[in-house]
Amino acid sequence: MKDTLFTLAPGFEDNGRREYCPECSEVSGLLASFPFIKDAISIVHVTIQHPRSAITDILGDGNFNAPTLILAGDTELPDGLEAKRANGRRYLDSAALIAQLWHARYGTPLRRGS
Repeated sequence: MKDTLFTLAPGFEDNGRREYCPECSEVSGLLASFPFIKDAISIVHVTIQHPRSAITDILGDGNFNAPTLILAGDTELPDGLEAKRANGRRYLDSAALIAQLWHARYGTPLRRGS
């Protein structure tokens, strides 16, 4: 079983214009820079509209943030990194936390300011 990353694709329509999510772009940038991570996870693009059922079907109502990395089964986390829990699943719901995990797991560089 793989971790599953939920992210917004760039260039969605919202607020009467084309936009992108800065945190999703940060995570996408890491994946572009370190493409081997793509093979280790599942990636699901969700729309800007709520509810984002692909996420809420797993984590429950009110849990629809993107980016979100839902952790596979008993994925070990590095010391000091705490996952949130919902519906019996553990997840990380920010680019900073996802970057921290990928640094520990895959050796990616540390996020500036972390």
